[in-house]
Amino acid sequence: MTGPPKYDICISTPGRICLFGEHQDYLHLPVIACAISLRIRIEASLRTDRLIRLDLPDLGSSVEISLGESPGYLLERDYFRSGMKVLRDEGYEFSSGFNASVHSTIPVNAGTSSSSALVVSWINLLSRLSRTARVLQPEEIARLAHRAEVVEFQEPGGSMDHLTTAMGRILSLAFHPSLSFERLSPPLGPFVLGDSHQPKDTKAVLARSKERSIAVMKRLQRDNPALSYHSLTPEDIISAGNDITTDERLLLQGNLRNREITLDALALMRSKGFDGRRFGELLTEHHSILRDTLGVSTPKIDGMLDAAMTAGAYGGKINGSGGGGCMFAYAPENPDRVAEAVKMSGGTPYIVTVDEGTRRDP
Repeated sequence: MTGPPKYDICISTPGRICLFGEHQDYLHLPVIACAISLRIRIEASLRTDRLIRLDLPDLGSSVEISLGESPGYLLERDYFRSGMKVLRDEGYEFSSGFNASVHSTIPVNAGTSSSSALVVSWINLLSRLSRTARVLQPEEIARLAHRAEVVEFQEPGGSMDHLTTAMGRILSLAFHPSLSFERLSPPLGPFVLGDSHQPKDTKAVLARSKERSIAVMKRLQRDNPALSYHSLTPEDIISAGNDITTDERLLLQGNLRNREITLDALALMRSKGFDGRRFGELLTEHHSILRDTLGVSTPKIDGMLDAAMTAGAYGGKINGSGGGGCMFAYAPENPDRVAEAVKMSGGTPYIVTVDEGTRRDP
């Protein structure tokens, strides 16, 4: 018989994969994302003083925060302090400290939202341990986590990661004319996530892709101010003529096709007659544009995807901003065989399923 837990409260939050709409959220185009069954856990025990001590055994480090210390950040991307600042700005107060331990099965710096899941867990925990002991709705947790991770450090990312990890399951997210979401429930089977172990610079990849896409649209808007990625048509690209380069034309065409793929996938996932094979085909087509037009894949990730397809996966794509990190393959049949193929290609495989959002665990 196991004894009682050695902590007072435990919060866990899932990682996520982006099914469709990769590199589209910063253009305010739709995205379909999915929370997965790899989670980060923060276990906390209350103290009688005003010290917060965080043990990070996965990283071999620790962080200490005094509730009376001067405002400011001591580390690059100091998410623990930024989370506290954001909550204090919202009127939350903290009277006592706690010990906490952070454990995660989500691959780090690999495009599966490990940092966003951490910040979402942290906001969820802090709000419960504040003097008012509030239990926030997932949407509010996501809003505060986005401020703590992105706004405070002037990062280029959007809010997809925070909403998906906070709310869980499968979400269709729209950002125009304002943020809205729809929960989807197609009968999806397992995926095989594969970590390439290739380091990635998320901030640099996002900034480069974002800047290119926004710059070429601004050039087109000089002659057509009402034009946007929402209204862009093939005829608009043709009429641009020599005002854009060949590479810019390909970029516009790629963003346009990715927009249409996401809308096709949304219709498919809403339908009663869900077609898993077609779902896989759309994933693979999306990857081909990310690889060939946006240039965010790598030969190793392409090889892992090829191996997964040969082993029976229905389709797959790179996950996250790209330049390294993870891929995933949709493998409703024989996921173990697909996982072995990914492993033989040099990746670390994880068989994952759709999972719930941030929560308090027993």
